[in-house]
Amino acid sequence: MYTARENMRRCVRNEGPDRYVNQYEALRPLATPLAFHNPRPKRGEPDMVNAWGVTYSYPLNVPAGFPVHTPEKIVVKDIENWKEYVKAPSLDWPDEEWDKMKATYDAVDRSKAYACTFIAPGIFEQTHHLCSIDEALLYYMINEDEMSELIKYITEWELKYAELICDRLHPDAILHHDDWGSEQNSFLRPEMFDDYFLEPYKQIYGYYHDHGVEMIVHHSDSYCANIVPEMIEMGIDVWQGPMHTNNVPELVKKYGKQITFMGEIDNKRVDFDAATYDDCVKAVNDAIEYVGSMEGFIPCITQGGPGSLYIGGYEGLWQAIDEYNTKHFGFTQEQLDDARLPLSVMMPGTYQAHIKTRYND
Repeated sequence: MYTARENMRRCVRNEGPDRYVNQYEALRPLATPLAFHNPRPKRGEPDMVNAWGVTYSYPLNVPAGFPVHTPEKIVVKDIENWKEYVKAPSLDWPDEEWDKMKATYDAVDRSKAYACTFIAPGIFEQTHHLCSIDEALLYYMINEDEMSELIKYITEWELKYAELICDRLHPDAILHHDDWGSEQNSFLRPEMFDDYFLEPYKQIYGYYHDHGVEMIVHHSDSYCANIVPEMIEMGIDVWQGPMHTNNVPELVKKYGKQITFMGEIDNKRVDFDAATYDDCVKAVNDAIEYVGSMEGFIPCITQGGPGSLYIGGYEGLWQAIDEYNTKHFGFTQEQLDDARLPLSVMMPGTYQAHIKTRYND
């Protein structure tokens, strides 16, 4: 049987995987020295200001942290003079920090998993983190020059960051976040999206591909079926996060030889207080039977990393996909486990923002 990494490669390249890829089993998300310089609060901690000057809050009664956009805390208070407010973080980090991170990349068994740099937020998210979502969407319509300049500024910073990542860490995959839509539609119509983001992302993802990165995984847990051609042109290998509203079977049939769709299992199917393991089994079976393809499709929770808000959601899906693979392809659980890194290793603490323990037995 193939290792998890080889099986994912064969899924993405349409070269005959021998079982369904189990969510993030072939991607080991890892950090960069930015983690030392870009603080964000854990749940219940006081608000923190990150490296871009954005204030983040994570109250006890919410599922995840997010920027604070009260008038006094919005970074860009006047879009026409955004340069007075936006200062990109320094990328001049000491060798000791790079060495510490490099050790985590070197520790990955790359026969079983991709050493995968986790990058968030992306360009679109960065603009609305700096401006607030309402104001950013308005600016895209009426302040085209200023938003284009802001995007260029962020893109240039990302390209410098990419150069350092490739030179110092040598990842072979990138997991890059940038949510481009809601559950029902993209935030920007395709023509506007093209004007702002097509070329910047072609530059960024082109750089990674040209410097040793095999797999570009772009996370957007949303509806974005209307901009899949753009994703392909950008150089995205895997769109992680396509929600059920996208009609994933149709996308796989139309584009599956050019890009892989990693999702279909919306968080709301399994990631809530009263969910059970039976919910996970049903979600997995429904997704696999609905899409009906082992190539160009990876059944996966739609959230952007190996984990879930409620303990047990991701683990339940992991077990259910394993059971499907053992039942339909004849592999034993021991064989599946030997072909990949352990689940405990593949779920870094970053994603374990769990609210409540569920079915642990």
